Amino acid sequence: MSADTQQQASQIRASVLHGAKDLRIENRSLFPPGPTDVQVAVRSTGLCGSDLHYYRHYRNGDIIVREPMSLGHESAGVVVAVGSEVEKSQKFKVGDKVALEVGQPCEQCNRCKEGRYNICKEMKFRSSAKAFPHAQGTLQDRINHPAAWCHKLPDDVSLDLGAILEPLGVGVQATKRAQLPVGSTVLVFGAGAVGLLVAAMAKISGASTVVVADIDAGRVNFAVENHFAHRGFTVPMRRGQTTEENLEIAKETAAEIGKISKVSGAPVGEVDAVFECTGVPSCVQASIYATRPGGKVLLIGMGTPVQTLPISAAALREVDIMGVFRYANTYPTGVEVVSKKGPDYPDFSKLVTHRYKGLESAEEAFEMAGKTKDDKGNLVIKVVIETGDGEKASL
Repeated sequence: MSADTQQQASQIRASVLHGAKDLRIENRSLFPPGPTDVQVAVRSTGLCGSDLHYYRHYRNGDIIVREPMSLGHESAGVVVAVGSEVEKSQKFKVGDKVALEVGQPCEQCNRCKEGRYNICKEMKFRSSAKAFPHAQGTLQDRINHPAAWCHKLPDDVSLDLGAILEPLGVGVQATKRAQLPVGSTVLVFGAGAVGLLVAAMAKISGASTVVVADIDAGRVNFAVENHFAHRGFTVPMRRGQTTEENLEIAKETAAEIGKISKVSGAPVGEVDAVFECTGVPSCVQASIYATRPGGKVLLIGMGTPVQTLPISAAALREVDIMGVFRYANTYPTGVEVVSKKGPDYPDFSKLVTHRYKGLESAEEAFEMAGKTKDDKGNLVIKVVIETGDGEKASL
């Protein structure tokens, strides 16, 4: 019998944000899944920068939370019930491990029809306050979710890796947008989780040399030692007093990166593409200067919204400046990528540096996610909250 023939609601627990740093555990009623939905017991949820902004400020930039909202959108879990149409299609069954793609576009507009549903104006994205009523996030015991936006995980892919498929989607989207030829030289600004995943996808996609640059030497070393990048550069902490001074510093940063040796031994020089994952003005400026004529700068980091940029340095050399927002049709590639292993292949499991058990640990987990190092001096890359009974998410 399919779950949607049973009409009685069950009680679940949810972590709910009521204000800045005001998380509460609440009971909610959850009905059986609709005909085209599955019910998923959420097991692993990674904490994202946008979640952290909501937790700290009850807003994310100009987007203000207008009602209590559950956070979390980097998630994977186990199917515990299926709707009648899903049962007939046999697409999913109880016990399947799934990664959740939590953006739900309208599927009717021109952007959706051309496959770019990530920029659908009617997108409802879990744990985002942009749409109202808000699409509640995944820090709940169980959720009902459209089967069309669930992705089955192979037996040998852990639920933690399933949760990483969401930010990995940004890396897949970025490399698709870049359309880089095999053998390209790539620079990535930012060695946080997204920057590392973007670098990994550039490497996997055939870039011959991938350089990661960050102000944190520990993160740069992590990227190289764990095969997310070939080379690393620690960006000096410098800031000018005027726009002209800042642009000169950006030029110097780009020039210093150009002196790094490629895998082949030759200097990097000007790169074919820069993936800018910080949103910091100095890094965006350096990105333009670091790119060769005819190259590309892909803007991924959601940082300072209004910036002063050396546009003539891009225009006169036909450097394309491209935006990357979330992802579309990336999960199948992501599943394939995290399923592979090899001596020079990124170990994606090492991205999860800190795990917390249960919804009750959410506040502690968010506080840790806001740090670059823990109290023992260990790097903080990705913080995960593991919930539910049964299979451990890290297995």
